[in-house]
Amino acid sequence: MKIRTTTIFVVLTVFVVMLSFSSCDNVSNIIELSKSQEDDSSELMTIGVVLPLSGRLISTFGEPVQNGLDLALNEINEGQLAGTTLAFIVEDSGSTVEGAVSAYNKLIQEAGVSIVLGPSTSSMTKETFPIAQENEIVAISPTSASRGLSVIGDYVFRIALTTDKLIPSGIAATHAKLAYENVATLYDIDDEFSRDGDAAVQEALADLNVNVLTTETFNSGDTDFTEQLTRIKALNPDVIFLSSLSQEKPPILIQAQELGITSLFVIRTFTEDNVAAAGEAAEGVITFVGWGKSVDTQINQAFIKNYRDAYGIPPNNYVARAYTALHVLAEGIKNAVSHAPNDIRDALAEISGFETVFGPFSFDEVGDAVYDPKILIVKNGKLELYD
Repeated sequence: MKIRTTTIFVVLTVFVVMLSFSSCDNVSNIIELSKSQEDDSSELMTIGVVLPLSGRLISTFGEPVQNGLDLALNEINEGQLAGTTLAFIVEDSGSTVEGAVSAYNKLIQEAGVSIVLGPSTSSMTKETFPIAQENEIVAISPTSASRGLSVIGDYVFRIALTTDKLIPSGIAATHAKLAYENVATLYDIDDEFSRDGDAAVQEALADLNVNVLTTETFNSGDTDFTEQLTRIKALNPDVIFLSSLSQEKPPILIQAQELGITSLFVIRTFTEDNVAAAGEAAEGVITFVGWGKSVDTQINQAFIKNYRDAYGIPPNNYVARAYTALHVLAEGIKNAVSHAPNDIRDALAEISGFETVFGPFSFDEVGDAVYDPKILIVKNGKLELYD
């Protein structure tokens, strides 16, 4: 990787207050959750965090990502980084691209952080990663997944499996078993993740000579999808591929059931929360994901238990990504020759086979995550591994 020597590092010498996220204002909050770090000999390292703590994405990304980061922070500050304590400075993106850009600039220019976790969506990441690269700040997006966003530079990394790593393998595996011939696709035309997802679906289907009968679109925030679904129903496809953010997934499934659509739905990153919201309409949905509760490894089951003990609910895919993001970052900090951003960047790029809740985790040559994708199916109201 290209080496740069600019060092941007802040050491705070104040006691850090307990977590207090605001869902209304873009107010920076310094977060440190472990009592055991009140030791002047421990170096305090602050990390910027950009979250949607207000707006339409708060329940999808804001709260789950916040909780995943908090859980990981407590674990890491219990001793994973000897002599270093991690703390957060948080900015609210307001669930908008403009808000994410403002939050990035504030964290870098005013708070002087050298690392930023976030933002949430691919649309936001597309605009904020260049800011990090220009300022030579390490940036890690736990949840964005569109193709090509990390290629802009060597300071930016992502934890979610990107479209090119998830969709072709998922379509190949499901097509081999189901042999679908005629399909329809439906996606959110306003959202980068959804646009890229539909494009990747169509490319993978073309490679298998699957006939796409129609492609329908909608806008972010829409609630009525009956026109699009009615047109799809008339063509009677074997499968409907849906690409969207979480908010639109349950109502689309519910309205499809109400219209009597019997086609199989395949949806990328369908979560337990989506299953609960869609109810019976979610039954049989197949999803391509990077993580699932049904993955029976010791590290994953311990994570699920610890999260449930802390919050009283099971984690979802976005929690797992945020939790993993901080543990991966901590591994990079631990292995770096210094806490300068260029050294942390280099250490992150070298991570290979690091054990996570996803399984062995590595970064590829452009800073995107590499681990085994999973295919899940909703059976009796639960997401299970697809056989």
